[in-house]
Amino acid sequence: MTAPSGVATTLDLIGNTPLVLLKGPSAAAGCEIWGKCEFANPGASVKDRAALWIVRDAEARGTLKPGGTIVEGTAGNTGIGLALVANALGYKTVIVMPETQSREKMDTLRALGAELVLVPAAPFSNPGHFVHTSRRLAEETDGAVWANQFDNIANRKAHIEGTAPEIWEQMEHRIDGFTCAAGTGGTIAGVGLGLKAFDETIRIALTDPHGAALYNYYACGELRAEGSSVAEGIGQGRITANLDGAPIDTQFRISDEEGLEWVARLLAEEGLCLGLSSGINVAGAVALGRQLVADGRKAPRVATILCDTGFRYLSTLYNPEWLRAKNLPVFPWLA
Repeated sequence: MTAPSGVATTLDLIGNTPLVLLKGPSAAAGCEIWGKCEFANPGASVKDRAALWIVRDAEARGTLKPGGTIVEGTAGNTGIGLALVANALGYKTVIVMPETQSREKMDTLRALGAELVLVPAAPFSNPGHFVHTSRRLAEETDGAVWANQFDNIANRKAHIEGTAPEIWEQMEHRIDGFTCAAGTGGTIAGVGLGLKAFDETIRIALTDPHGAALYNYYACGELRAEGSSVAEGIGQGRITANLDGAPIDTQFRISDEEGLEWVARLLAEEGLCLGLSSGINVAGAVALGRQLVADGRKAPRVATILCDTGFRYLSTLYNPEWLRAKNLPVFPWLA
């Protein structure tokens, strides 16, 4: 999205993130596993992409006027992306977030100038859920638009038009599989649709954490959750508008423990400090790679999303007391 004059703007820093070969996961899978470094975006997460496309879409439709306000309910990263985009374009932001999310996300949003509204964690059926609260606030605020990241398909369009073509070109048109978890569903659906447009044989896999309902939905047609996860920003209990029509070919369920094992290894062995959603994605990519090898694909290549930076979870994933309280393994160097 370069400015008409050809001169780059700060918003051009969103997207075109590096793709790196992950050595440990590749060895574990017996094939190449590649990670899309979405922590390299200005807001340090993949959600910057959705934020930019949602704001540009609202501008194009005429619902977001100069000096207006963007209201959104988020686990944090989309709010951070929206705040940065809003600052660059002269808008205000009001972000509603569950009070269970990391302190680093809350502090970041306040530092960026967003108005932060914290609500108790609640199921989607509860009127107090952060999504419903954000919708009501948008309706009550003059000059405001509701970003509605879960059901606004400008979200997945960001990945159809941006992320998928980037991966296709970076992998030199040779990719056999792609996987990631679903929060809003925009990334898995958008990248899946975008990659399938290039090559229908690319296998798209959902990697679902425990506590989410999509694994059972794609495996047996029933939205049914099992277990729980401490991962932030992923896990879904309904088919959002962004997920509707997602080309999911297969699915994996990954535990927090398995995801944390990859978080630990990627930091200790490859110098990548990541969040748990990235660890879960990498575990899913290893499972997909092994499946493709078992199915006879010759030297398969799999890509996944490295969603955000681990620096956003210093008070949780990288805090031994917090990990022990959640009955999760502590990284050896923190023990």
